[in-house]
Amino acid sequence: MKPATLRKWSVVHTWSSIACTLFMFILCATGLPLIFHDEIEALEGGHEVEKWDASTLVDYDTAVEAALAKHPGNVPLYLSFDVDRPVVNITSGPTADAAESQMAFNPIDLRDAKPASGGEEGGFMDLLLQIHTDLLLGDPGMYFLGFMGFLFALALVSGVVLYSPFAKKAGFAGVRKEKAARIRWLDWHNMIGGVTLAWALVVGLTGTINTLSEPITAWWRADALATLTKDGGETVAPYRTGMAGRAVANAMEAAPGMRPQFVAFPGAAFSSRDHYAVFLQGATPLTEKLLTPVMIDAQTGEVDGIGPMPWYMKGLLLAQPLHFGDYGGLIMKILWALLDIVTMVVLGSGLYLFSRRLAKPARTRAVTRLQSAGAA
Repeated sequence: MKPATLRKWSVVHTWSSIACTLFMFILCATGLPLIFHDEIEALEGGHEVEKWDASTLVDYDTAVEAALAKHPGNVPLYLSFDVDRPVVNITSGPTADAAESQMAFNPIDLRDAKPASGGEEGGFMDLLLQIHTDLLLGDPGMYFLGFMGFLFALALVSGVVLYSPFAKKAGFAGVRKEKAARIRWLDWHNMIGGVTLAWALVVGLTGTINTLSEPITAWWRADALATLTKDGGETVAPYRTGMAGRAVANAMEAAPGMRPQFVAFPGAAFSSRDHYAVFLQGATPLTEKLLTPVMIDAQTGEVDGIGPMPWYMKGLLLAQPLHFGDYGGLIMKILWALLDIVTMVVLGSGLYLFSRRLAKPARTRAVTRLQSAGAA
């Protein structure tokens, strides 16, 4: 590669790295405990998976009515399911298109149709997740971090370009121990960066994809989801007792071997004006992240449309567990955590090298001034 081309890549690597380093430190630091969010929350909650007799549980519609009784005038928007206990979570609002700030979240125990404990938001892990997601700045912060993720990927690619000529001559992972400290640090920086390259690219790019979840989901709702229904109504179909349970049962019958993750009621963002949208998930750690929407007619309770999500939604849903490494068990989480720590070492060594690079011209100028003063 020509020297002029290498110099251009060096500029790209230096400034893309400097621009994103602080924010990547924040993301690595907040992401480390989030890798173990399930384990941490289990310790905080102090409960194990509960056992229950399914034949004694109340139906979903009874739970919906119990939640609505706490908020007279509200309509049901979403119904989701706890995995480790017989609890459904009912989200309601004053209207079907209510803003998130107007929504009420109610966990209902299916053993007695009474409010369940837990499920509240606002704990330490939720705060960490919000910082990791948007720096507590909402959508602007989320898109900004997405851009930082792009710069991080650019820094990794440019680093490979710069390291390749050296690796061809000295061999991969070569450390010139006889050289000055800055050169040794550079070799260690390059070696560790090369070892963690694939993981860092995966985490950086999946993090960037995750920041685009809202526009990607909006596109899917307006495009692929709309084709599953024959939504021609101008008003939102009102909730009728018995329809929630019927919608879930018919959806599961239409897609055997899957289980419900959540239900969107008519008029909610993930449904249509006259359909229940039942989102089913697979039964394995990886396929449970892939959802299949089943559209149920709000009047008849019959299946009106079913289909897998398009490739871009699958990419989004797979990016989320891949980013945190939470689909391969505890061993994979530990590996993700170790790589996260190593990445912080790479970021720190990069800052050290840049500071030494800035200090070198300053020392050169100081020596020049001293020599000039001595000559005078």
